[in-house]
Amino acid sequence: MSQARVRVKLCGFTREADICDGVRLGADAIGLVLYEKSKRYVDIDAATRLRQKVPAFVSCVALFVNPEADYVRQVLQQVQPDLLQFHGDETPDSCDAFNHPYIKAFRVGGPSTSTSEQVLAQCLPYRQAKGWLFDSYSPDYGGTGVRFDINLLRDVLEHSRQSGQAIILAGGLSGANVAEAIRATGVFAVDVSSGIETAPGQKHEGKMQQFIHAVQQAN
Repeated sequence: MSQARVRVKLCGFTREADICDGVRLGADAIGLVLYEKSKRYVDIDAATRLRQKVPAFVSCVALFVNPEADYVRQVLQQVQPDLLQFHGDETPDSCDAFNHPYIKAFRVGGPSTSTSEQVLAQCLPYRQAKGWLFDSYSPDYGGTGVRFDINLLRDVLEHSRQSGQAIILAGGLSGANVAEAIRATGVFAVDVSSGIETAPGQKHEGKMQQFIHAVQQAN
């Protein structure tokens, strides 16, 4: 997908002040993790408060891992995110069931995603997704802060050029390497969490600024 600039999603917020900093610095999307096993987990009440700090024209993304349908509906009703992000083994039907825009994440480099062909095959059933997000494989579903072999996206990137599907790159990105990753892939957007932190869920203003500046330079 061709675009004037690469979009930036900053993910894993737990503090209101950090969201305000991220928005001020130019984030296009703010991610909240509603997965209890994550170090960046926020409950529905906290997510609702944090969501209030996300202004118009910045997307709020609610991240789930293999959630119960009732839990997703509760989040939709109370938090009112702009986008859902499914980061587990959710089926296409379960993702589509909420009639709400969503991103589907894929863990790259695992047993069934060790080749470019396998990665694309996993993605194709999720044609209704507003974006395909690619992160490094972890058996625990959490972000690893480790990069994966970008060559594994070869077929996905070719498919994106033909179909217009939005590709979102995650996994071990930081202000030091994101520009290189963008130039190597030409992705629609990038997603970062640990690369802008001092501790899980605690964002660092300087690291956020460095990351967003590096994306702008890559554009």
